[in-house]
Amino acid sequence: MSGHSHQEHSHGSVKSYIVGLILSIVLTIIPFGVVMTGSFGTGAMLLIIVITAVAQVLVQLVMFMHMNTKADEGWNFMSFVFTVAILVLVIGGSLWIMYHLHHNMMIG
Repeated sequence: MSGHSHQEHSHGSVKSYIVGLILSIVLTIIPFGVVMTGSFGTGAMLLIIVITAVAQVLVQLVMFMHMNTKADEGWNFMSFVFTVAILVLVIGGSLWIMYHLHHNMMIG
């Protein structure tokens, strides 16, 4: 006999995993279809890709990694906030650098 106690954590149900899978597939097909058809301008395509990518991350964090804002799982939420902040800094910084590099390398 061991003194281990099991704490109940929500691991999700089969229904939530299937819903998450379907949403992930749909959020993958949308930008793929937009790019393959070429019926939108570059700015609209970029916006659709970014929106569906953010939605994809949120779906996967909530449905598969069970991130939420419950008080007993405050560390999960804080780590999520930290991850978002780092991603914004890295992606924003990379886009800023690439834009200025492209602008400064243009000849003529």
